[in-house]
Amino acid sequence: MAAYRGSVANEDLGRTLRRLRRLASLTQEELAERSGVSVDVIRQLEQGRKHSARLPTLHALANGLGVELTTLLGDPPAVSSTGESDGPRFVAVRRAIMPALWGPEPEPPGPGFSPERLREQIADGWTRYHAAEFDTVMKALPDLIADARSATASVGEDDRRAGFAALGKALQLAGHVAVRMGKTDLALTSLERAIEAAGQSSDPLLVPMIVNSTAWTYQRQGRLEDALDIALRAAADMVDAGRTGTADGLKVWGALTMSAATSAARGGDYERAAAMMETAEKEAAQVSKLPDGGDNRMVSVFSPSSVRIERVRLAVQYGHPQDALALAKGMRLSKDTPPSWRTWLLLDVARAHTDIGDAAGAVKTLESLRRVAPTWMQHHTLAVAIVRDLWALPNHPPGLRALAEFLGVAE
Repeated sequence: MAAYRGSVANEDLGRTLRRLRRLASLTQEELAERSGVSVDVIRQLEQGRKHSARLPTLHALANGLGVELTTLLGDPPAVSSTGESDGPRFVAVRRAIMPALWGPEPEPPGPGFSPERLREQIADGWTRYHAAEFDTVMKALPDLIADARSATASVGEDDRRAGFAALGKALQLAGHVAVRMGKTDLALTSLERAIEAAGQSSDPLLVPMIVNSTAWTYQRQGRLEDALDIALRAAADMVDAGRTGTADGLKVWGALTMSAATSAARGGDYERAAAMMETAEKEAAQVSKLPDGGDNRMVSVFSPSSVRIERVRLAVQYGHPQDALALAKGMRLSKDTPPSWRTWLLLDVARAHTDIGDAAGAVKTLESLRRVAPTWMQHHTLAVAIVRDLWALPNHPPGLRALAEFLGVAE
């Protein structure tokens, strides 16, 4: 798949800024006051007279809007997306999420159907998603969802409940892909249907896992209070129900707590966010001591590594690059840390280096990212933004040209 081109993000920056500002019910003057960016710069960006800005300015605007930087830059494109006339592959995903009105009811699976094989295929889909193989996942999703719907019509109660669990995980995966396509409303439709399916399964952890995905989607829409509320409620419900006594249960609780912390931080309540992350880090150390869970590919990501990665992210996002580098120094990632999380860590470390003026350190970090997760790097608008900032410097560190050419910034 071709590398993402930075110029596309530039063309859309002003429109995105205006849309996010209006969603936050802010005037240009109010955003200027919140962000510390001049009204003139905001006006020039929104009017298209200025097509780009340096990372510190974009950082400040994102914080003033209460959104993640990549929301302002534009989501990393999963595959080609052009609105309602998306290609046939995405149309097929839409149809799978939302079957046609008055369509036939699902029929029971045939004699060769294997619930174990379906579960393995869905788990593989999650692995490929975390590896940024979005096109492959989109190709597989319609059949996965159709097979899971068929399994919900099984004759046996256990098989039927297993079918609903598979449907829940498949629709959750579809929701994540929709977010990566920038289709957050479609994502919420998929996730709401996933929760409905999960409620008819026998897996008590599935609903809170999908609630966490919903909170993430709310965050992408700037609905920070909604995201915070549902994550805290789901985490509290798990504690009240005694669901945190296993490794899998604690992972789901921990992921919800980290999600709540992120929403609190983006809403400006940094002290509350820090307290939540401190609690999460203490609990993460207990995961390895609890009874082993099931398939890691099908459970929320939560470990000492993931908590530290999130702490690095928050430190960078809220203007503490030295703290971020100190947190990241010597960090050993657990073997089950997905490529998507490794990508975030290296991008945030690169951002921290650029924030303190260490261009050479940023390049070395991005070279590491290219080695361990080249596909993610090509998709990531933040990688493009960092390299574009470095490319604008009068003196280019060794290795920068190769990175710029890889991302199409040097053209």
